[in-house]
Amino acid sequence: MNPLLHLDYIPALESLGDDFYDLVAAAEFPQHRLRFRNDDLLARLGLEQAAISDGHFIAAFGQFRGREPFLALRYHGYQFGQYNPFLGDGRGFLYGQVRGIDGELYDLGTKGSGPTPYSRGGDGRLTLKGGVREVLAAEALHALGVTTSRTLSLVETGEALWRGDEPSPTRSSVMVRFSRSHIRFGSFERLHYHDRPDLMAKLLEHVIDVYYPGPRLYRDRPERFLAFYDELVDRVAALAAQWMAVGFCHGVLNTDNMSITAESFDYGPYAFIDRYDPSFTAAYFDHGGRYSYGNQPGICQLNLKALQTPLADLMAAADLEQLLTSYPKRYEQHYQTRMLAKLGLTSLTQNLPQDLAQDLVSETLTLLEAMAVGYHDFFLALTQQFSPQWRDQSEAIFATSLAASHPEAAHQLDTWRRTYHRSLQSLPPEAMATAADQLGRTNPKIVLLRPNIEAIWEPITLTDDWQPFYQLLQDLQHPFAG
Repeated sequence: MNPLLHLDYIPALESLGDDFYDLVAAAEFPQHRLRFRNDDLLARLGLEQAAISDGHFIAAFGQFRGREPFLALRYHGYQFGQYNPFLGDGRGFLYGQVRGIDGELYDLGTKGSGPTPYSRGGDGRLTLKGGVREVLAAEALHALGVTTSRTLSLVETGEALWRGDEPSPTRSSVMVRFSRSHIRFGSFERLHYHDRPDLMAKLLEHVIDVYYPGPRLYRDRPERFLAFYDELVDRVAALAAQWMAVGFCHGVLNTDNMSITAESFDYGPYAFIDRYDPSFTAAYFDHGGRYSYGNQPGICQLNLKALQTPLADLMAAADLEQLLTSYPKRYEQHYQTRMLAKLGLTSLTQNLPQDLAQDLVSETLTLLEAMAVGYHDFFLALTQQFSPQWRDQSEAIFATSLAASHPEAAHQLDTWRRTYHRSLQSLPPEAMATAADQLGRTNPKIVLLRPNIEAIWEPITLTDDWQPFYQLLQDLQHPFAG
C-alpha cells in the first residue's frame, strides 16, 4: 500500500461544484526520476519518513496513479496591469486536499503535469531547472520565516523541452506544491467577470470557513465578509514586509499569483537582491520595472484594491476602501518589526522609542543604498562583530569597517552608528545578550543569490551531479547554522 495514496483526502473545494474547476488527467511521461522529496512535510501529514519510499513518491506524484481525475481551477487575473480572462491552471491541477496533524487543510497542487483546457497552446510542462529553482526558493524563504508554499516533490520526467529563456532542448520535470490554498485573487475576479455573485459568495464563505477562523465567528454575513477583507489586508501587508526584509523580489505579482490566504507562491523569475536597490527587477521581461523589488509593497496594495471590484458585489465598496486605507501603516509596522529584528532589537522594542526605531530603520536603508556593500553582507557583519561593548562605546561599532571606508561612506556610516548606539543605550545592559541572540537568529549566513543557483545547475547539466544541489539545499534549510 502506498501511504501517499491513502491519506485522508478531503474534497473540500471539489464539493463546491464544477463551476470552479474542470476535471483533467495527468500527462504520461517516459521516465520518472525522483530528484527531491520533502521529508519535513511528510511529518506535517502524519507520515513516517521510513515508511515512504522513493517509489511511493514516483507512483503518486510522477505517474499519478490512483487518484484521477484532478481539478484544474478556473481564474482570471490582472497581468502587468492588463485584465486577462483567458487564464486558469494551464500546466497544473489540484491533486488533493489533506488535513495536517496541526488541523489545518493543505492543498497539493502540481506544476508541469501536462496540458489542461487553460494551456492556450502551451505544452503544460515544467523545465527541470524551473523545478529546481522553485524547490530552492520555497525552502530558503520558509527557513527565513516567510509565509510561503513549499515543494513536496520534484520528479524528472525524461522529455526534451524547448524554451526561449533557457538553452534548449532542456530537461523536463513535474513538481508537487504544498500550500495553504489553491484559490487566488483571480478566482474572484473571474466570477465577477461572469456576473456570478452567487458563486462568489459561495466561494468566499468557503474561504472564511476553512482559512479565516476570526471572521468565521461573525454571524452577520456582511460583517463576516468585511472582517475577512480586513484580515487579508493585514496578512498581505505582513507578507510584503517579509519579502522586503529578507531581500526577496518575487518578479511577477499579477493578481492570479496572489493567494487568497496571503501565502507566497509560484517562483518563476524571482531573485534575492545582492545590494539594496529598490529599482532591482527580477523578471527579464518586466521592462518597465512594474514588479521591481521596491515596488512590491505598493503592488500588493494595488492588487488588494483590484480585489475590491469583485468583493463589492457582496459588501459595501466604501467599507472595503476604508479598510484598505490602513494598509500603508500596517505594512510599515510589519516592516519595521522585521528590520529591527535584523538589527537585533525586535524582542526589546518595548524599551525603544518609536521615533528612534523609525529613524534607525530609515537610516539603515539610506546607508545600504549609498554604500558599496551587500545587503546581506551588512547584516551578517553586524551579527558577527556585535559586542556588548557597543552599548557603552559608540566608537567600537563597526570600528574596522569605518577605518577601511571611503571618507564619504565613513561619514554616512558614522551617522548610522550614532543612531544605532542611541538605540542600544535605550536598552538595559543585560539585554545585550538577547540582542546578540536575535541577530544570530535573523541574519542568514547563506542567501540564495543567482550565482548560487547557476553553480549547482552546471554540474547537473554537465555530469548529472546532484550533490551540489543537495548541499546548497541543506545550507538554505539551516541558514543560521555554522
